[in-house]
Amino acid sequence: MTPSINSLEPIPTAEKSNVKHLFIIGLLFFVFGFVTWLGSVLIPYLKITCQLNNISSYLVAFSFYISYLLLALPSAALLKKTGYKNGMALGLLLIALGTLLFIPAAKSRTFLLFLVGQFIQGSGLAILQTAANPYVVMLGPIKSAAKRISIMGICNGIAGIIAPIILGTIILNDADQIQLKNYGFDVEKKSILLQQIADKVIAPYAFMTILLLLIAVFIYRSGLPEIDPEKEENTTINTEPKKTSIFQFPNLLMGVVALFLYVGVEVIAGDSIILYGASQGIALSTAKFFTSFTLSGMLIGYLIGIIAIPRFISQERALQVSAIVGILFCLLALATAGKISLTFIALLGLANALIYPSIWPLALNGLGSFTKIGSSLLIMAIGGGAILPLIYGRLADHFSPHQAYWMVIPCYVVILFYAVRGHRLVSK
Repeated sequence: MTPSINSLEPIPTAEKSNVKHLFIIGLLFFVFGFVTWLGSVLIPYLKITCQLNNISSYLVAFSFYISYLLLALPSAALLKKTGYKNGMALGLLLIALGTLLFIPAAKSRTFLLFLVGQFIQGSGLAILQTAANPYVVMLGPIKSAAKRISIMGICNGIAGIIAPIILGTIILNDADQIQLKNYGFDVEKKSILLQQIADKVIAPYAFMTILLLLIAVFIYRSGLPEIDPEKEENTTINTEPKKTSIFQFPNLLMGVVALFLYVGVEVIAGDSIILYGASQGIALSTAKFFTSFTLSGMLIGYLIGIIAIPRFISQERALQVSAIVGILFCLLALATAGKISLTFIALLGLANALIYPSIWPLALNGLGSFTKIGSSLLIMAIGGGAILPLIYGRLADHFSPHQAYWMVIPCYVVILFYAVRGHRLVSK
């Protein structure tokens, strides 16, 4: 029988078991980061191979993140039947199916098939994240949950740094020559060269498919215990009289809005920076590394969170500082140009690092038996990564990639409100 975890009972085998479980979940967060941040390279790659404009290229992010919005609640229902460990293995198999679909998509150079593959990968990640995030929150005291999620963020961030470098090196090496070359009326020659670029994605995605299948088997055979969120009552919010609806938790509902906006901002900062660099006159062969710079900033932020939370700074204060720094960096990016502006966009990774880890425990605090549905709503909020980049792409086409960053500032303002006031809201 699989052991279970809930906040009212000690975690089995205490510290050693806790570290083992965090290590296994850390592996999953590495997978999250690797698969997610490939989008920053796929956007310019597909823009070239499928000859797209800005808004069409950002459908790559849309098709990936919209799956969270659509499948978070079904994922919770699925996990109730399969359990968390089996659900995680199933999510990995679904991601593997999505990566496998990239092979025929590349062979036929069919943009729609790439989007379907992205959607399937996002669907698998929706299942994984619905299970993994509350799991990390419940592996210890609520006040240090942001610290544990920051540790998971390290795993995510390392993968996010590595993934764009590896894939970018493989598939974007000849991108500048393809863009600059004048083909005249030789459509056939152009098609052959574009197909050569498209084919470069086949080998890495075939390798990823095999690796994901192996990790799925590992998770299925691991000793991860089940968690029981419905027994969670470790709360600092007065929940009397007894709540009867998820809509009686304003701290959660505001948290969903804040997380929706945050993920949109995070994806814009990470996925747009390569094309933004190109718009500033920087070659794609150089710009392909910029997402890794953004993720490096996030990695530094996660390390700060691990050291500082809750010893030197509370989760609430970390969220406030992050939102203020995000506004400041964005204003500086808008006030400058070229490499300086690009540096401030990359620094948004540092500003963003502690927002996600801080929102989760603040939003789930006090939910008790509503924790599972609350977690599903927060996973749905990751759908912000589908909507906001699409708006950014439209603004970039209409104005410029530089001026389109104005849309990010009000998002940080809402996050700041949640940090100062929104997370404290309780229903009467």
